[in-house]
Amino acid sequence: MGSIVAVISSTVLLAQDDASGGAALVQFAILLMIPVALYFLMIRPQRRRMRETAALQSSLGVGDEVVTSSGLYGFITGIEDDLFWIEIDEDVQVRVARSAVQGRVSSATTDDDTDTSA
Repeated sequence: MGSIVAVISSTVLLAQDDASGGAALVQFAILLMIPVALYFLMIRPQRRRMRETAALQSSLGVGDEVVTSSGLYGFITGIEDDLFWIEIDEDVQVRVARSAVQGRVSSATTDDDTDTSA
């Protein structure tokens, strides 16, 4: 990172000796704006999603209906350190890593599904 700054600053100094000093400053400003744009367009939204996922996973409890990242739907029947026991059918339980739980299934969706099938 230090060598990049040295190259950029030496380029700016050499360009200022020429008549195109203003153009070099514009180029330097554009180079500085690229990391700022990457932060706001990529890094910041990803961190927000990670925080939301961590908050969801820590708020889950026994009895919640969840969906895993592999697409399994089930109810949480037990919680260990970093594991959930999820019941996917009657008397069928699987042990799933806490990080594999992608989201909570809303109760409005399950009510709509039961109304249309009846």
